[in-house]
Amino acid sequence: MKTIIHPSIKLKPSLNQEDYNEILRLKECCLEKEDVTLKLELDHKLNQSHNENVKNRINEFMFYDDHALIGYMGICQFGSEALEVNGMVHPDFRRMGVFKRLFSFVQDEWNKRESKQMLLLSDRNSTTGIEFIKSTGAHYENSEHEMHLVGEAREATAMTNLHFRKALNQDAKEIARQNTIYFHMNSEEELPEEASMDGMDVFLAEWNQLVIGKVHIEVQNGVGGIYGLGVLPEYRGQGYGREILMNAVKELRENQAQQILLQVAVKNKKALNLYQSCGFKETSTMDYFKLTKN
Repeated sequence: MKTIIHPSIKLKPSLNQEDYNEILRLKECCLEKEDVTLKLELDHKLNQSHNENVKNRINEFMFYDDHALIGYMGICQFGSEALEVNGMVHPDFRRMGVFKRLFSFVQDEWNKRESKQMLLLSDRNSTTGIEFIKSTGAHYENSEHEMHLVGEAREATAMTNLHFRKALNQDAKEIARQNTIYFHMNSEEELPEEASMDGMDVFLAEWNQLVIGKVHIEVQNGVGGIYGLGVLPEYRGQGYGREILMNAVKELRENQAQQILLQVAVKNKKALNLYQSCGFKETSTMDYFKLTKN
């Protein structure tokens, strides 16, 4: 264990390439010591660095000793009410108050925002992460499995005749409506054509010229992600979810994704069974703890 000699803190609205590289090196140091998942969303944040919505807010919190980054905490907000907070401390500088100090700045930023809820994230296997979160008074909210596709996806023998198309800006209201149905959140009407410029493509599934579901896909550094997949309630149980998933995998493969992953709520047994039947395997579990302010 080392000693902190010359501490300093950097607070920023967004990341530049130098920040990204420093945080990535710190992440690699942490993962060498601990087999956990860190949901930092660094690629997403770097892509969003030009976004006007982040310029007046502090989202990046970095702790240095001299010129070496030893602690990081970041805020994400994916169009919902709650802020998501995750971070890490270099293994040689833990239990020295680094995380506590960074979290005090995160709390100050939260108090300046309208959001009433903050979610603190930790891999279930991170003893120090869970211990710190519990010390904040946060209460357990839910958990998500991260799943990776092993081999090639296993298709169903019979496929329906879905039309799978990239969403347009005029579909923004429909996408927000479906997010409310699937994830019980009041999301902003984000423009899918703008999201595509940042690397996130939204696809709508249509049957008989009616929209019945959607999915979001992204490729970053050869890793393909599947997010926000859902089928409208009146069309469930007919194999559409599987076909949307297969189409998403196909799109990601065509975009040179070497690995494909997704997240699913632990309590969503139907979705979990679907993904497992298609060749996805659980690789880690992320626990979410919630803080609420008056």
